[in-house]
Amino acid sequence: MLLLGALTAFAPAAIDMYLPAFPAIARELGVEIGEVEFTVPAFLLGMAAAQAFYGPLSDRVGRRGPLIAGALIFALAAVGCALAHSIGALLGWRVVMALGGGAGLVVARAVVRDWFEVRDAAHLFAQLMLVMGAAPILAPLIGGQMLLLTGWRGIFGLLTGFGLLVAALVVFALPESLPPDRRAHGGLGAVLTGYGRMLTHRVFAGYTIAAACASGVLFSYITGASAVFTGYYGVSPQKFGFVFGLNSLAIIGASQLNRKLLHHYSLRTLLNAAYGLLAVTVVALAVAGATGWGGLPALMVLLFVTLGAVGSIFPNVAALAMEPHAKSAGSASAVLGASQYVVGCTAGALVGWRHDGTAGPMTLTIAGCAIAGWVGLKFLTRESR
Repeated sequence: MLLLGALTAFAPAAIDMYLPAFPAIARELGVEIGEVEFTVPAFLLGMAAAQAFYGPLSDRVGRRGPLIAGALIFALAAVGCALAHSIGALLGWRVVMALGGGAGLVVARAVVRDWFEVRDAAHLFAQLMLVMGAAPILAPLIGGQMLLLTGWRGIFGLLTGFGLLVAALVVFALPESLPPDRRAHGGLGAVLTGYGRMLTHRVFAGYTIAAACASGVLFSYITGASAVFTGYYGVSPQKFGFVFGLNSLAIIGASQLNRKLLHHYSLRTLLNAAYGLLAVTVVALAVAGATGWGGLPALMVLLFVTLGAVGSIFPNVAALAMEPHAKSAGSASAVLGASQYVVGCTAGALVGWRHDGTAGPMTLTIAGCAIAGWVGLKFLTRESR
């Protein structure tokens, strides 16, 4: 479980650890902070492409090989980021970094589906959220201290070590969960046919939209958080790690509460409740961000509730979406994961593009994603009469 958590932590570690360094990167490379923010959606775009590739590949060759290759690519690209001397080079290496890190996220979900049925899978996904949720708490704290000790380039050196460590752990500690007799066959045509069948399945599409829009909420926050907290509200890079970590606790706490509630309520009931809370909260969040109402305290409270709702949504929607696809868990995980990162990339790019020095672009984008996800869940996954 710890190893699967480390695999899913590729994305939050690679994104959150360098967030406190945005102002320093902008100064050294001679660009605006909004241009540095675009390295987040660039990473998300690479993650989306990677998951669409690794999912079907892992259905055909097994889980371990793609994981090892992805971790090594991640480590190599982190070296490139550390040596980058232009914003273009940094953007390019961030995309390559994502092409490696995407293997961990998509294959870890497939491994859980290989071993567990839907309700047990939801429990496991919630536990993965606990391990994965520690990364957004620890990564900015570590990044802030690394910024003081080594500068921003040292942060990517640390990520290099993380990639190499995970590759070694997969080699020595992760058993193969997909034996040869259960592996898929066929070429590109079979892959595309499988993707088309999933995307045209109404209920699966509804859960995918719900998951993707929840990711849009999360990555809108991640993209805009550094500029809002350190730029608009004057929070220091070191204190930013604590502020960011406090909101990450909401994700961890909600995912673990969800795991307890699964003993008493269905996955669908919990998912509807979490999305309903999210849809209501983001309206107040959008007003606070656009008008400045309540200042930093109100923004923090509303973000805490928003991210808590997201923490409850992710394990339930992942288990429900992948339940019918035991024989193609990698491909189903790829569709689910790639859609999350496409929407996350789009939302993050929108936050960076609309950057105006206030919290408005971030909170309005969060609200738009949440409302869209609630509509998709409500109307596409309802049972036919």
